[in-house]
Amino acid sequence: MELPIFHKLSQLINENAISLHVPGHKNGTIGNVKNLDFKMDMTEITGLDDLHHPEDIILKSMQHIHKHPDYDAYFLINGTTSGILSVIQSFSKLKGNYLISRNVHKSVFHGLDIVQQPADIIAMTKSNDSSQYLGPDTQSMTFNNQKLAIVTYPNYYGECFDIRAFVDRAHREAIPVLVDEAHGAHFNLKNFPKSALESGADYVVQSYHKTLPALTMGSMLFIHKDAPLKDEIVRYLGYFQTSSPSYLVMASLELAHQFYVDYDSTLFFEKRKKLIDTLNMTGLTTICVSDPLKLLIQYQGYSGFEIQTWFEQMGIYVELADDKQVLFVLPLWHEDDKYPFETLLNKITKINLPCPLSTKQSTSIHIPLDEGTYFPQDSGNVTWVDIDQSMGKKLAMHIITYPPGIPVYLKGERITKNMIKLMREYLQKGDRVEGIKQEKILVKDE
Repeated sequence: MELPIFHKLSQLINENAISLHVPGHKNGTIGNVKNLDFKMDMTEITGLDDLHHPEDIILKSMQHIHKHPDYDAYFLINGTTSGILSVIQSFSKLKGNYLISRNVHKSVFHGLDIVQQPADIIAMTKSNDSSQYLGPDTQSMTFNNQKLAIVTYPNYYGECFDIRAFVDRAHREAIPVLVDEAHGAHFNLKNFPKSALESGADYVVQSYHKTLPALTMGSMLFIHKDAPLKDEIVRYLGYFQTSSPSYLVMASLELAHQFYVDYDSTLFFEKRKKLIDTLNMTGLTTICVSDPLKLLIQYQGYSGFEIQTWFEQMGIYVELADDKQVLFVLPLWHEDDKYPFETLLNKITKINLPCPLSTKQSTSIHIPLDEGTYFPQDSGNVTWVDIDQSMGKKLAMHIITYPPGIPVYLKGERITKNMIKLMREYLQKGDRVEGIKQEKILVKDE
């Protein structure tokens, strides 16, 4: 048989592709994943404990994850999604709606679909730098006996809002808070933003694999010592994670956390400055955001998709592109790392940029900022229809740009002229969009 996945991965390795994307080990050049051995891919034999009933080495390992004295840590080997689903499921028997920011990951909507319960959507603010969702609009936020609030911090682009103010506000209304800190596992390092663990949030999920040197799917759930439903959540972790957990992923979480504990950020900031200076000298525009690990790269008159192509022609792979920019996820550079930093700088200087366009860059794609309500529903009979023939029909599937995996329009919404225009823009600009197939979308038969 053909081996398309294996061959493509081998090709990228053989071409010495340079990573400015997740995972945080950057093709094995950062941290200590090189110390992992495939022979460690074992099962729950004598002495290796059991993730779903930890009493020995796994229990000891999780107890050694000290990021904040008020939290207990739990391994997630099915990614951050498994932690999000477990918390949502645990609150399903309580009265009240969920309360969510509009930019929650699609896994939150999947959790709501599983429990078949509605959520009140918080109005959002928009970033002037990235033109993406920034955080909840706390000034207009209303409460109505919701049972659990779920917010994303930081956003995918590394931008932060006042998470402590949000948590305090929710707690005054007796609403527990789950923070999806998928992109902030490295927070609290010197000169990096404060983690949501400092805010008193009840539950915080972190994707170690995104920014720390852990294997993909290696994440962590932190539960506050005073948080409700702790035992229930731990029970559901056994439901939403495989019964055959990877010891390689768990071992990589140990190594990544030790890396975090020992990390000295001095060299990182030295190399980051050198990278920014090189980018700026080539004529590219570099936007620095709250998280120093993220950089937005723009070029006058050109889309992020065009910029992405220029980098990929040099063997440099970015995290994502949108209509305005590309996103870099930098390595946590350290002494004796194997990351090809000088090669990266050299390749950037050789990028042949076209002349900047004097015409104003096109306006960023519109994103809805208003509050609302999400009602999980069975779509019943559905039909694929051409986008241009969908006016007035009900969406039967979320429209999701990926990355970042945030639904722009939700199933159940009536399709408007502006929505059709937006979907056309996505296709024209080359976005990867879940929910659109061959210019068709899934709608409910009515």
